[in-house]
Amino acid sequence: MTAPLSAPQLQSLLSQSLSADASTRKASEQTLLQAQSAPGHALVVLRLISELTLPDATPVRQAAAVHFKNLVKKGWEPDEDDKSAQNLLPPSDRSIIKNNLVELMCTVPPQIQSQIGESISLIASTDFPSQWENLLPNLITRLDITNSPDVHWDVVNGVLLTANSIFKRFRYVQRSDALYADILYVLNLLQEPLTKLFLNLVTRLESGGAQQQASTVSCLQALRTTCRIFYSLNYQDLPEYFEDHMAEWMGGFAKLLEYKNDALVDADEEMVPGPIDNVQVAVVQNLNLYSNKDEEPFLPFLPTFTSLVWNLLMNVTPFAKHDALATISIRFLSSLIGKLMHRALFEGEGTLREIFSRIVIPNLTIREIDEERFEDDPQEFILSDMEASDTESRRKCSQELLRAMCRQFEQQTTAICSQHVNQMLTQFASDQNQWKMKDVAIHLMLGISIRAESTQFGVSQVNDGVNIMEFFTRHVLTELQEPNMSVRPMVKATCIKFVGIFRNQFTKEQFCALVPLLIAHLYSPYVVVHTYAAASIEKILTSKVDGPNSTKITKLAGSDLKPFLGNLFTGLFSIVDNAELNENEYVMKCIMRALNTAKDDLLDIVQIVLEKLTAALALVAKNPKNPQYNHYLFESIAVLIRSVSTKDAAYTSAFEQFLFPPFQHILQLEVVEFTPYVFQVLAQILEFRPEGSGLGQAYTSLLPPLLTPTIWERKGNIPALSRLLVAYLSKGSAEIVQHKLLLGILGVFQKLIASKANESYAFDILRAVVLFVPQEAFMPQMKDILQILMMRLQQGKTTKYVGLITQFFALFIGMFGSQVFHDQLNQIQPGLGLMIINQVWVPRLQAVPPTRLEAKTQIIGLTKLLCEAPALLVNANGTQAWSQILACVLNIIMSPDSHLNALTLEENDDAEIGYDATYSVLHFAIHPVKDPFADVEDAGLAFVKSLSQLCASQPGQFTPLIQQCLQTEPKMSIGLERLSQNAGVTLIL
Repeated sequence: MTAPLSAPQLQSLLSQSLSADASTRKASEQTLLQAQSAPGHALVVLRLISELTLPDATPVRQAAAVHFKNLVKKGWEPDEDDKSAQNLLPPSDRSIIKNNLVELMCTVPPQIQSQIGESISLIASTDFPSQWENLLPNLITRLDITNSPDVHWDVVNGVLLTANSIFKRFRYVQRSDALYADILYVLNLLQEPLTKLFLNLVTRLESGGAQQQASTVSCLQALRTTCRIFYSLNYQDLPEYFEDHMAEWMGGFAKLLEYKNDALVDADEEMVPGPIDNVQVAVVQNLNLYSNKDEEPFLPFLPTFTSLVWNLLMNVTPFAKHDALATISIRFLSSLIGKLMHRALFEGEGTLREIFSRIVIPNLTIREIDEERFEDDPQEFILSDMEASDTESRRKCSQELLRAMCRQFEQQTTAICSQHVNQMLTQFASDQNQWKMKDVAIHLMLGISIRAESTQFGVSQVNDGVNIMEFFTRHVLTELQEPNMSVRPMVKATCIKFVGIFRNQFTKEQFCALVPLLIAHLYSPYVVVHTYAAASIEKILTSKVDGPNSTKITKLAGSDLKPFLGNLFTGLFSIVDNAELNENEYVMKCIMRALNTAKDDLLDIVQIVLEKLTAALALVAKNPKNPQYNHYLFESIAVLIRSVSTKDAAYTSAFEQFLFPPFQHILQLEVVEFTPYVFQVLAQILEFRPEGSGLGQAYTSLLPPLLTPTIWERKGNIPALSRLLVAYLSKGSAEIVQHKLLLGILGVFQKLIASKANESYAFDILRAVVLFVPQEAFMPQMKDILQILMMRLQQGKTTKYVGLITQFFALFIGMFGSQVFHDQLNQIQPGLGLMIINQVWVPRLQAVPPTRLEAKTQIIGLTKLLCEAPALLVNANGTQAWSQILACVLNIIMSPDSHLNALTLEENDDAEIGYDATYSVLHFAIHPVKDPFADVEDAGLAFVKSLSQLCASQPGQFTPLIQQCLQTEPKMSIGLERLSQNAGVTLIL
């Protein structure tokens, strides 16, 4: 066992890790990596942080704090597959760490304190409160400043920030008994000290108790974090204590909203919020939380806060530093004005007109910073302006305010808005330099026109008092028809956005007229304009109408798009090919959608499109930056392969020729962001290879490296690699056996089955072996395979694993029969098959009945278990199991939830497609699930026919067993009778 480093050794290594020399830095990092597994290493790190107090040692001290945080992140709750992390922090070290970490955090400088605070939060995420009961009391003792004239603000703020990060977990999660137990634990200890601290901080701020400016800023920081903790503790429900002390909290909130201190306001600062702004944002977030909950105790305070928030909005500047305050304040007013219970606060035309003139229009109007972002930082502009973005913006919140007004005052709001729109459009008509007026007018229309919409499907209900199509024809279409791309680009972007938002309201004929106009805007030099054009085309291609038999069909079919296909791809790839532009995810998503729409018309352009996509791939592989763009790029490749190869499988050779070189380059360079995509596309091409063509040279040479252990160490590779191995087995099992690679594949299976996270992929491979490999090749290994499965079952009998193993057993029996199943298991232990049926399989079917293809496979396997009776009916336990299996089969067949003859869910090419940080499945590379028993059209009828043959072959023998089953549930008797009638057979009982 490695001895821990001494403090001087550790200090020297950490100092070297900060060296400017790369080789020195790398060597020290490697030594640290090796040393961290020694027991006591983490304690040496903490001791160094505590004792290394000289000013010139601060960088090393900070490096030690970061090193400790990374130890905690990796080793406190290690991944079960990461063996190197299992023993980083032994139990003896953990106890010492938890008993001393809060004290250490309170004695170190702020830059180190933040790292220790993060470490506390990481530990608390798993151990608090049940395994770290002294954490909260230790934090609370540092928050008592009642009798402290000189407050240690670094300690107070450090403790508050740490507490805030711990309690954030109470937000945005589903309610549960465990969650409420944790919240109640925290409330019982913290609610009173937090309230006292809050009131003390407000008093200090109000009375000038924090005399110096630095102290005032620290006091405001503490107030801001206290408000965020209040938010976390109140997020799920209003606690009784806070209800009883609402007057104190609301009084403090009101004082904070009224607080002014000119010394803390930097008039020259335009971007960064000041300390007062940050506190007021946190206060309004709490008010918004309470207003959305409709808590009755809060209602008396509403008029006061409505007035205070209104006053805040009257005084915010148009600068970016006040964006957060403006947006949350507008959201607060929206939450009130949209509810009938608060109608009295806003009714009256004068109030509504004032909201328009003093809040909505100023916050919809394009500012100088908006113009700068539009030209110089288009990605940021798009992020804040695009309707699908989660980012808040003044314009979005103002439109939400308009929609809230329409919910209660639709007629008045529509009339007032129409007056403003007409005035603004008249101003623009008389002076086209007043283009900002037109932009506001369009946004006002967007605000009042929409009653219901979703990001994915667009507007589903509009305001009856607004003629959307007339407005579009008169004011939006004319802007899109302007050929000069330099004229009013921001208005063009808004008009294009208008088309995308109201895509459901346009007819197919209007789309056919709009698509060429939008394609023209792909050539705009303004990134926002050509991005919005691509995004709107993509949305148009997913817009649907009602089709036959309650289906939905796209408004534009491939034949409708065909006349524009060349120009569309030319425009889109002109953006992709432009090296001066950043990778544009909206453009690549549009390419993906256009390829999927075109489908049958791609054969003529497949080569040029593939060349463009592989060129784009080669470019981004050098430095992957935009995960969404990369995902849509691979989706585009996948949809091209699917569309073309479905029509002619011979094209797979062309795809191999084009894609293998860049894919091999990616695998050689270990571009980890791309390898899961590469494996999925390789699997897709292999699956489309013509039947009987084998693996081919390229795939054959690629297989041995895929079986090396190192490639399976990276967790992100495993789902895609497993899919690729299944494809290999399905297309080249004979070659795999011939080249003696089957044992290597089974070795992969053995590695994966040992991990709960990867067990499903292990079963994917095992099913493929059983389905595609000749029986004589794998059956000699079957005893070993089953022993591995049994050992894993004994170690962890989880619901998921039981489902997987019983599904495999059903497949195995369905293919090879009941006797082979029993024979193989009895080699391990006599009677093991019957034991598995009684103790594992039947209970699983009773607890979690299978559905769709799983249900069909179960019925086919179970039918053989029942009807190949000699293998089962060996004793009383066997006869009891027989009746129980019969009951399970009838339950599955009779259950409407089993969807027995609807084997898979319908494919949805309009599902939300995008990057996932865990593992990004390529939607267009998904392989349709194949039915291993496709020759059995109806598993229910096949079951009753087999049962009838069994009863006829041995009259009277199965009568008591069947009757025993039917007596437990009368409905089963009716179901079995109906099945017999449908199958045209009579059970001889």
